[in-house]
Amino acid sequence: MRERVVLALLLVAAIALPWIAEALGTPATTGVATRIAIYAIAAASLNLILGYGGLVSLGHAAYFGLGGYTVGILWAHSRSGEPFLGIIPGTAELLITFPAALLVGGVSAAIIGALSLRTSGVQFIMITLAFAQMVFFLFVSLAVYGGDDGLMVRRPNELLGLDLRDPATMYWLALGTLVFWLWLMGRIVRSRFGRVLEGVRQNERRMAAIGVPTYAYKLVAFTISGMACAAAGALWANYARFVSPDMMHWTKSGEFMVMVILGGISTLLGPVLGAAALVGLEYTLSGFTEHWKFILGPILIVIVLFGRKGLMSLFGRWGSGRG
Repeated sequence: MRERVVLALLLVAAIALPWIAEALGTPATTGVATRIAIYAIAAASLNLILGYGGLVSLGHAAYFGLGGYTVGILWAHSRSGEPFLGIIPGTAELLITFPAALLVGGVSAAIIGALSLRTSGVQFIMITLAFAQMVFFLFVSLAVYGGDDGLMVRRPNELLGLDLRDPATMYWLALGTLVFWLWLMGRIVRSRFGRVLEGVRQNERRMAAIGVPTYAYKLVAFTISGMACAAAGALWANYARFVSPDMMHWTKSGEFMVMVILGGISTLLGPVLGAAALVGLEYTLSGFTEHWKFILGPILIVIVLFGRKGLMSLFGRWGSGRG
């Protein structure tokens, strides 16, 4: 009960953050918090397969970029009036672009996962990386959508009359999506599906020996994870009003993995803490020096060395998802 009360208070504080930032004269904090919420969704989606499924994917950013480009391409075709591929009309309605991003991310993850999951270990890591780089170079070559320079989304999508250009509104949208995903992920990992997934992570051969179709379970988890990461990409396209191939580069996948490990692998709230720590340190240190990465590196090393289970180890079992 005490943990629930504390988490409820933290949620209330998170909701009130734009007003608090305005009162303190630091409105830029709202934008930073929006970035944290979006990256937390992407990191938490990776945590589903990495922390609970034991699948180390270095290509997760591909779905982040695909979600963002889905929003950007549909917006571009809504402005030009030309249907995408001559069939699909463009739109700037979030109630359409967001589900479309989920669909694209899910289908892509299902196809890539169906092939990648036939391997394991280092081979799995390399094949997910290869697929992501294939997607990356595909969008670099698409000059019609900006190529290497990216694609501008001059106006965020429309959502029930809300003004997503308002930083507070965009933040609340990202926060609401994050809370929903964490709730859904909690239900998943506590369900029979989640227990089986964790069993596969611990000993896949034994699970297969008792008749569990491990490949199917991993593929479903991989697909759900890709959909959630695509949702984060769709939010990012509306927040940054810009998408580029850099969103799906392997270094972005590395950032998501750092967030998961930094916050606490196999925990629900760990990726949120990891995203907050990484983005917060980047924002703070870059204000002091342009060589902020030189300072960030040793800080991350110290955190990993003295908090081997991530930042969530400071809070015991909170957010473990196993309670």
